[in-house]
Amino acid sequence: MATTPADPECANPLLLRWIGEWLEEARHRNSMGITTYKKAYDSMKACPLRFNHPSEAQQLHGVGPRLCDRLTAKLVEHSSKRPLQDDQESVPPKKGRKPRPYVPSFRTGPYAILLALSSGEDGSTQGFTKSEIIELAQPDCDSSFTAPSDPTKFFTAWNSMKTLIGKDLVFERGRPLRKYALTDEGWDVARRVRRANVVDQPADPTAIVESGHKSRDPSASTPIPTSTNKEQSTADSQDTARLSTAQSRRDRNRNWDWVWEDAEEGISDRADGFDAATSDATGWRCSPPGTEPDVLARPAVAATRQGIEDADRLGLEAGRIGETGSRALADQAAFPPAFDPLVLEPSTFAIHLVLDNREVRAKEDRTYIQDELARRGVKPIMKSLDVGDALWIARRKGADGADMTGSEQDDIVLDWIVERKRLDDLVGSIKDGRFREQKFRLRKSGVKNVIYLIEEISMTTESFGKYQEATESAIASSQVVDGFFVKRTQKMDDTIRYLARMTMLLKSIYESNPLHVIPSRVLSDDNYLPLLAHLRGTKPSVDYHITYEAFANLASKSNFLTLRDVYLKMLMCTKGITGEKALGIQKRWATPYHLIRAYQRCGHDEAAKLKRMNLMATELVGTVGRKSIGKALSAKVADVWGSL
Repeated sequence: MATTPADPECANPLLLRWIGEWLEEARHRNSMGITTYKKAYDSMKACPLRFNHPSEAQQLHGVGPRLCDRLTAKLVEHSSKRPLQDDQESVPPKKGRKPRPYVPSFRTGPYAILLALSSGEDGSTQGFTKSEIIELAQPDCDSSFTAPSDPTKFFTAWNSMKTLIGKDLVFERGRPLRKYALTDEGWDVARRVRRANVVDQPADPTAIVESGHKSRDPSASTPIPTSTNKEQSTADSQDTARLSTAQSRRDRNRNWDWVWEDAEEGISDRADGFDAATSDATGWRCSPPGTEPDVLARPAVAATRQGIEDADRLGLEAGRIGETGSRALADQAAFPPAFDPLVLEPSTFAIHLVLDNREVRAKEDRTYIQDELARRGVKPIMKSLDVGDALWIARRKGADGADMTGSEQDDIVLDWIVERKRLDDLVGSIKDGRFREQKFRLRKSGVKNVIYLIEEISMTTESFGKYQEATESAIASSQVVDGFFVKRTQKMDDTIRYLARMTMLLKSIYESNPLHVIPSRVLSDDNYLPLLAHLRGTKPSVDYHITYEAFANLASKSNFLTLRDVYLKMLMCTKGITGEKALGIQKRWATPYHLIRAYQRCGHDEAAKLKRMNLMATELVGTVGRKSIGKALSAKVADVWGSL
């Protein structure tokens, strides 16, 4: 490489020579630092002052602290090899703040690019093309290198390359096919990152779980967990080790509660039946009876009586309209129905994620979610789901180990379901009433573990400001009243990673245990929820499931809808009529016909008009729970039903 000669008339020839060498090196690499070194070289050449220390050169145009530090290091190296020449005296360097070396955040774009570029021979400057870097870097990055995390934005993880080039860690060369390679400083950073990965990886995978699950004071917990929205610095690197060692077994002793703790996510959740012998390896810990976990646990129906009360509240009991579910069930001599459950032994089925085929990233990119899940080792089954956006099934395997899809009993629904909402969609569903209707159908599905996943995308103050309080209230109600587990993510890539990790976790839990399936012939819309509540109360050590076909029929928006269900939904279309108030109205006027007749009996004169407006306010005093129907709400209902 040609070297720029030092000018003998320069007051600081040694410093000028070193800057010239770096300038030629930058030209060879086609680095963006050419301009910086050229300005520094010209300033040093024209300077008539003699410097006692390289740090004094910072007063020149184009010479900054970083270049002075590099000149100082070069002077120290030069002095250790041979005595200083007369033209440059050694002066102790000035004490100053040592700049912190650049360290990229874990699993970010710069982190993955540095690992990809350092995957070749150590110190090599051969370089990689953009497509080669993306292929090597994508497994180490949480964000996509090809598609923006938000359809409204244009930035991908590849934009991090500009940051690395600006910091002189990467240089590019070649036209039109550009190649990127690490500079000497880039290699230093890449080596530090690789050493840190080796040090942070424990020899025993169970050490990850033990170190991440520390006991905390339950009294210090808050009833409603909030989103931390922090970088998951070690989440994905630890998942593989943790999930690969998970060998959970059902615990037959229900005197103890088992709680799953996820250190990376900062959540915990109750589970039904796991063996203490495997608790350390899987991340399950035991909680003494009568104590509560330190974060929100998902309440489940634990007794027949509680299940019947829930059925009453949802309006799903059998019998004539207007009677309570408990009375109707008491009249049924055949409840609970006698049946022999179908038992699927371990290794005869496999766990799969089922994704609603309407869950897309954008209209022009409809396969992004399933492609990213497949890249993470989870190939989803695409179906049109009647309730929820994602759930998990156990699919039976044939003698050859292949999945079976011919019979109704080949797909069994597990007790986990996900409802995904972007923040703007959540606000919209609260405004138009879909939020309450979807929660109603999630409760009606009978699935014990409901995950309400919210993607907190950025929204303008105008569109979100006045609905912020209503949104937070709706989220809190979903947690406390409905018992849903609320999971918050920053972007779609975080959602995809969460679904992939949940799939791996459920595989480790279910595939080593037998599954008990309720025959579809004994199920009906009337006895489904009470039967589940009865089984969970009388046989808590056994989890019962149903086939996917039966689940789809029971959860359908139109199938098995009774007159009462339609009536309640019609009442709840009026803003202010909650499920509790709708039930109170239905108990007083059993059908829409009875309600319309009540308004007609009020008459049609001016006095009758006032009577119609106050009908519900006067007739339903103290019969609709904690809050009665006021005159304003009564008038709104009369405007709709009183004019029919």
